[in-house]
Amino acid sequence: MSENCIFCKIANGEIPSQFVYESDNVVVFNDINPQAPVHMLVVPKVHVESLNELEDKNLMAELFKAVKKSTKKLNIKDYRTVINTGKEAGQEVFHLHIHVMAGRKFSWPAG
Repeated sequence: MSENCIFCKIANGEIPSQFVYESDNVVVFNDINPQAPVHMLVVPKVHVESLNELEDKNLMAELFKAVKKSTKKLNIKDYRTVINTGKEAGQEVFHLHIHVMAGRKFSWPAG
């Protein structure tokens, strides 16, 4: 855990949040600044700064399993997943997270 990381604090219960899904290693909660009607964040409980630092294949699999379980729980079949890696790519919180967005039509490039 990184002591100043907001996602660490949410994942470990220091900041109250209602989880859409939780396992031993991953939590899923709604984004406070949603870019779609459904906008969830899939976050590992352990602090990993970005996808570049993720070495644990089991954790990687668990993150994507959490995407599937969360969308299934909400009966969502069409959704966008985004992982911003690095400041220039739009990463604002430097704790690995997967954005899961649904409920509107998306275009490419992202918009």
